[in-house]
Amino acid sequence: MTTTAAPGVSATRGHVIIPSKVRRLTEPSIVRFVLTGMALAFLMLFLAVPLTAVFVEALSRGLAAYVAAMAEPFTIAALRLTLITTAIAVPANLVFGLCAAWVIGKFQFRGRHVLTTLIDLPFAVSPVIAGLVFVLLFGRQGFFGPWLAEHGVRIIFAVPGIVLATVFVSLPFIAREVIPVMEASGAQEEEAARVLGAGGLQTFFRVTLPNIKWGVLYGVILCSARAIGEFGAVSVVSGHIRGLTNTLPLHVEILYNEYQFQAAFAVASILTCLALVTLVAKTIAERRLHT
Repeated sequence: MTTTAAPGVSATRGHVIIPSKVRRLTEPSIVRFVLTGMALAFLMLFLAVPLTAVFVEALSRGLAAYVAAMAEPFTIAALRLTLITTAIAVPANLVFGLCAAWVIGKFQFRGRHVLTTLIDLPFAVSPVIAGLVFVLLFGRQGFFGPWLAEHGVRIIFAVPGIVLATVFVSLPFIAREVIPVMEASGAQEEEAARVLGAGGLQTFFRVTLPNIKWGVLYGVILCSARAIGEFGAVSVVSGHIRGLTNTLPLHVEILYNEYQFQAAFAVASILTCLALVTLVAKTIAERRLHT
């Protein structure tokens, strides 16, 4: 059987018609050049220039002044508190994120979508509002405040309040990264492991975790970045007690308000370096996640 070929196509036996020339769908060179230039200009204006300005201002009075600002006791205390808060908040969110991802990704149950929506709640609530909620709950005039005061427990204007606020604002990041990976992997391998006699922990560490490890790492990186840079909620619950409840972002604000601009930018450069390290780690994890 033969077919009659239309112009621009080649005929083959049967009823299959294959185009003889495939037209490439692409934009004109001038359009691609303009769009690329606009994207690069935007990145330079809103990313590269501010980052460069931070280090230029930080070193404006020389390396000695920069080192002195870094070695200042309040700066060291702020850095220590930031790292302690992050070291508590990230593992807490890791445990919650893995449990939530396991339940949502592996099982179908009534209220599943409600749970997913609640996980996204910190994205919708302003961090300042979140801090005010903790004050209303745990402050001296709050719902639990009198009971906590009677038992000598202090949460607001202390480290526990900072940790709680940080945990809340960074809560969704690990769960939201692991849930899609859990859903994509399915439950067949876990079911096979159970049939072969593996226990719950053995199944998780030998079957589930290897499949989701890059998603977990990606979520941990994002969660750490959010915890380190949190300002709004922490500002409300910290009380701005210098040397005790000031994290690095709060310490930068205090220095800037006191017109210590060089010291403020020097401390800000620490956050900038942490952000750049996080960005590199995020890029590596993202590539491994999609390979």
